[in-house]
Amino acid sequence: MAAGNSGDWHRFESALRGSLRFLRDSLRQRGGGLPGRDDRVEAGQREQEPSALQALPIEVKLYILTFLTPKDLCHLGSTSRYWQLTVQDPLLWRYLFIQDLPSWRSIDWQSLPDADLFNRPFSALQEGTPADYMTTYKKCSSGWKRPLKSGQSTYRAMTSLLHLLVTQTEPRFAMFGPGLEDLDESLVHKMMTSPEVLPLAGIPHRQIHGNTTSVVVVLLRGRGKERHTAREESVNPINKMFHEINNIDGTMQYNPIEHVKNLCQLADGFIYVADAEAHKGHSREIEVARMAAMLNPALGPPGRPVLILSCISSAEIKRIPCIYTAHQLQLNSLCQPWMVQDIEAATLDGLLDGIEWLLGVAGYDNAQ
Repeated sequence: MAAGNSGDWHRFESALRGSLRFLRDSLRQRGGGLPGRDDRVEAGQREQEPSALQALPIEVKLYILTFLTPKDLCHLGSTSRYWQLTVQDPLLWRYLFIQDLPSWRSIDWQSLPDADLFNRPFSALQEGTPADYMTTYKKCSSGWKRPLKSGQSTYRAMTSLLHLLVTQTEPRFAMFGPGLEDLDESLVHKMMTSPEVLPLAGIPHRQIHGNTTSVVVVLLRGRGKERHTAREESVNPINKMFHEINNIDGTMQYNPIEHVKNLCQLADGFIYVADAEAHKGHSREIEVARMAAMLNPALGPPGRPVLILSCISSAEIKRIPCIYTAHQLQLNSLCQPWMVQDIEAATLDGLLDGIEWLLGVAGYDNAQ
């Protein structure tokens, strides 16, 4: 940990040390037989000395455990019952969970952890039945997620998939959200100048190596001049996609205009582009309300998937972790499959991973 977080480290170290000691003592009382310097073998057998690693002080064991990767911890846990129980300590896995989650690039409706996991105090983890942080980590971490079926790079796997798609109807996805144009690096401009990545509705028909792609993305956004003015004045632009209705309780209700409603009814899924740059202030309440208006079940078939592109301009910009973005946008309240995918506007890194997921959930991954 960084020197500035030394206080947090000492609190974590003290809590984890106490947890491990409690685990050792409780198992000894139950006859679990955790090895120690005073452990004895069963009657009639010679005294067994603990291994060199088990004989180390608990503080040294803690120091070693914090340097292991999660997969290394699982391998260590498979060596003996002692280590199997020790590496399952919830404090250790909570530490790993919070440490590693900023590096996870995607999360979906099946793996999003409860927000309570981030706020639970250390003391609560040793009372009653603690949350299984080890299972939660494995569920959320990209290291345990299913890899791409193809051994090719993400780019080659995705473009090959697009080339082979020949269906009776082209999959159509409605793309909207503040991240389309609010970033210093325009995602829209990058996509429209990268025909080898994704064809867009509203631009000339393009082909990739002589093969016509079959994914159509309809961009739903406001007027460019109004967006540019709003960015210069650091205010929220007026969004022409919605009628705004002031409720009696002071809240704002959004209703898509007729043209947007018609497009939503034809869409096979949705792509929401969220601005994930951490240095900005984000009006997530407005975003949640507008997203709910677009995903209104009355505007089309239920259960259509939603891909949330958590976008930053470039790799140098500090981003909001995708798990936090999912909670900020209240995605756990949606009644359809969704996934948050981190991407960069400058390179489109991560975009194809998200599109591959969207095609698969929408039922176009096995098209021949």
